[in-house]
Amino acid sequence: RFEAVVDGLLCRADYRRDGDTLTFHHTGVPEALAGRGIAAALVDTAFAYARAQRLSVLPACSYVRTYMQRHPETQSLLPPGTTL
Repeated sequence: RFEAVVDGLLCRADYRRDGDTLTFHHTGVPEALAGRGIAAALVDTAFAYARAQRLSVLPACSYVRTYMQRHPETQSLLPPGTTL
């Protein structure tokens, strides 16, 4: 998982790796930290890692799916034939 501790609270983006694909299944930020862009920063970091390692991203998590819809430039990380 990708994680950050902010104000003593754990924020995370959980994934499973299957071959060359990272399937993101949960993104969580405590309510006290909501609206600060922390989830987006975690996803940005995860996507940068995926690009650097030449991995695909499968958004099973609704947050990651919505993020990819809002940021079309990230859709190149989807496995071939996958649509949002």
